[in-house]
Amino acid sequence: MVQRFAKVSSGSLDQGCIESAYSFFHQKYRVYEYSHSDGQKDDIEYAISNYVEQMNPSLYEYLSAGRKDYLLSHSSFSHDMEDAIDQLEKMLP
Repeated sequence: MVQRFAKVSSGSLDQGCIESAYSFFHQKYRVYEYSHSDGQKDDIEYAISNYVEQMNPSLYEYLSAGRKDYLLSHSSFSHDMEDAIDQLEKMLP
Protein backbone atom coordinates (compact mmCIF):
# COMPACT_ATOMS: atom_id res chain seq x y z
CA MET A 1 0.00 0.00 0.00
CA VAL A 2 1.26 3.49 -0.87
CA GLN A 3 1.62 6.03 1.94
CA ARG A 4 -0.08 9.36 1.18
CA PHE A 5 1.56 12.61 2.25
CA ALA A 6 0.29 13.83 5.60
CA LYS A 7 0.48 17.52 4.64
CA VAL A 8 -2.15 17.09 1.92
CA SER A 9 -5.44 15.53 2.87
CA SER A 10 -8.28 14.70 0.56
CA GLY A 11 -10.56 16.90 2.68
CA SER A 12 -8.48 20.01 1.96
CA LEU A 13 -8.84 19.72 -1.81
CA ASP A 14 -11.41 21.59 -3.89
CA GLN A 15 -14.34 19.31 -4.69
CA GLY A 16 -14.57 20.76 -8.21
CA CYS A 17 -11.03 19.70 -9.12
CA ILE A 18 -11.70 16.23 -7.72
CA GLU A 19 -14.92 15.84 -9.74
CA SER A 20 -13.26 17.18 -12.89
CA ALA A 21 -10.29 14.82 -12.60
CA TYR A 22 -12.54 11.86 -11.84
CA SER A 23 -14.78 12.53 -14.84
CA PHE A 24 -11.88 13.01 -17.24
CA PHE A 25 -9.88 10.01 -16.02
CA HIS A 26 -12.93 7.75 -15.86
CA GLN A 27 -14.05 8.64 -19.38
CA LYS A 28 -10.60 8.26 -20.92
CA TYR A 29 -9.81 5.03 -19.09
CA ARG A 30 -13.06 3.35 -20.17
CA VAL A 31 -12.08 3.92 -23.80
CA TYR A 32 -8.45 2.95 -23.10
CA GLU A 33 -9.20 -0.37 -21.41
CA TYR A 34 -11.40 -1.63 -24.27
CA SER A 35 -9.39 -0.19 -27.15
CA HIS A 36 -7.53 -2.50 -29.52
CA SER A 37 -5.77 0.40 -31.22
CA ASP A 38 -2.25 1.22 -30.02
CA GLY A 39 -2.59 4.65 -31.63
CA GLN A 40 -5.78 5.39 -29.71
CA LYS A 41 -4.16 4.25 -26.46
CA ASP A 42 -1.15 6.49 -27.14
CA ASP A 43 -3.49 9.43 -27.76
CA ILE A 44 -5.23 8.80 -24.43
CA GLU A 45 -1.90 8.59 -22.59
CA TYR A 46 -0.92 11.89 -24.21
CA ALA A 47 -4.24 13.52 -23.21
CA ILE A 48 -3.81 12.34 -19.62
CA SER A 49 -0.22 13.62 -19.46
CA ASN A 50 -1.42 17.03 -20.69
CA TYR A 51 -4.19 17.02 -18.09
CA VAL A 52 -1.71 16.12 -15.34
CA GLU A 53 0.47 19.11 -16.29
CA GLN A 54 -2.49 21.45 -15.73
CA MET A 55 -4.32 19.77 -12.85
CA ASN A 56 -4.35 20.98 -9.26
CA PRO A 57 -0.79 20.31 -8.00
CA SER A 58 -2.01 19.36 -4.52
CA LEU A 59 -4.40 16.80 -5.97
CA TYR A 60 -1.64 15.31 -8.13
CA GLU A 61 0.69 15.20 -5.12
CA TYR A 62 -1.97 13.41 -3.08
CA LEU A 63 -2.80 10.87 -5.79
CA SER A 64 0.80 10.19 -6.76
CA ALA A 65 2.11 9.81 -3.20
CA GLY A 66 5.41 11.23 -4.40
CA ARG A 67 5.84 9.08 -7.51
CA LYS A 68 7.28 11.42 -10.14
CA ASP A 69 6.14 9.27 -13.08
CA TYR A 70 2.58 8.71 -11.80
CA LEU A 71 0.17 8.66 -14.78
CA LEU A 72 3.10 9.56 -17.04
CA SER A 73 4.86 6.24 -17.58
CA HIS A 74 3.68 3.98 -20.38
CA SER A 75 4.64 0.86 -18.43
CA SER A 76 2.51 1.73 -15.38
CA PHE A 77 -0.20 3.81 -17.06
CA SER A 78 -3.04 1.30 -16.79
CA HIS A 79 -2.32 0.54 -13.13
CA ASP A 80 -1.92 4.24 -12.30
CA MET A 81 -5.22 5.10 -13.99
CA GLU A 82 -7.07 2.42 -12.04
CA ASP A 83 -5.46 3.69 -8.83
CA ALA A 84 -6.28 7.34 -9.55
CA ILE A 85 -9.89 6.58 -10.45
CA ASP A 86 -10.30 4.47 -7.31
CA GLN A 87 -8.85 7.20 -5.08
CA LEU A 88 -10.89 9.95 -6.72
CA GLU A 89 -14.09 7.93 -6.48
CA LYS A 90 -13.55 7.58 -2.72
CA MET A 91 -13.16 11.37 -2.48
CA LEU A 92 -16.50 12.10 -4.15
CA PRO A 93 -19.48 12.97 -1.94
